[in-house]
Amino acid sequence: MRVSVLILTLNEETNLPACLESISWSDDVVVLDSFSTDRTVEIAAGAGARVVQRKFDNWSSHQNWAVRNIAFKHPWVYYSDADERVTPELAGELQGIAGDGQRDEVAYRVRFRNMFMGRHIKHASLYPTWVLRFFRPERVRWERLVNPVAVVDGPQGRLQAHFEHYSFNKGLAQWFAKHNLYSSDEARELIRTLDQPVNWRGLLSGDPSERRIAMKSLAYRMPLRPALVFSYLYFFRLGLLDGVPGFTYCRLRAIFEYMVDLKVKEFKRKEKGLAP
Repeated sequence: MRVSVLILTLNEETNLPACLESISWSDDVVVLDSFSTDRTVEIAAGAGARVVQRKFDNWSSHQNWAVRNIAFKHPWVYYSDADERVTPELAGELQGIAGDGQRDEVAYRVRFRNMFMGRHIKHASLYPTWVLRFFRPERVRWERLVNPVAVVDGPQGRLQAHFEHYSFNKGLAQWFAKHNLYSSDEARELIRTLDQPVNWRGLLSGDPSERRIAMKSLAYRMPLRPALVFSYLYFFRLGLLDGVPGFTYCRLRAIFEYMVDLKVKEFKRKEKGLAP
């Protein structure tokens, strides 16, 4: 049994060729494009991928639309961002699971190597982080506006292999532009979360999605969050062992959290009718 692949794109002509090459073993690649203005669609079509276009609204609704409306050729779907690469080891594992009809799992989580300045940022990037990437589309849905959390109807498993993530491939200017948008959605999620109590039981949950939501809810309430995030990543998680790339990565993460905090204050002022 083979595997379908779903890739979400918006102006990804820089990243898409390498991504497509890494999943060339699949005979059903679907590129869900948000009306790119560069060569993304041309590159996808040239590689034999099916191109479906939909205007992007937010991450969870976009992904939910994909699994509900796209007719995939195979029962199992692997989801990839354009700046990710499927390793040969992961490809073999995916195909092996898809061909095994005796498994109870309906979805699998996988670790990734976050690449920055030519090296794997192992410590500062919170490795290993397990994300849902391989699933039966009828058994999953996503929640949250940004960094969506997967909700799975059925048992889950974990894959042994990794994918590689190149989130800085377009340069720092593009990284800041993308995270400027992300920080707005995170700020809205933060405001919504602060209206709800902390799920203390969720902090000890065996469900990665529930545990992550609970940890975010608690972290949002901490004072001096940007400084705490830097200290946590650089010292407690030993980002200092990642050298100069690790130090830079930790500072960028702190900058992102500061952007979120500033936008929370801005949104609250607007709600009160005050000047920004």
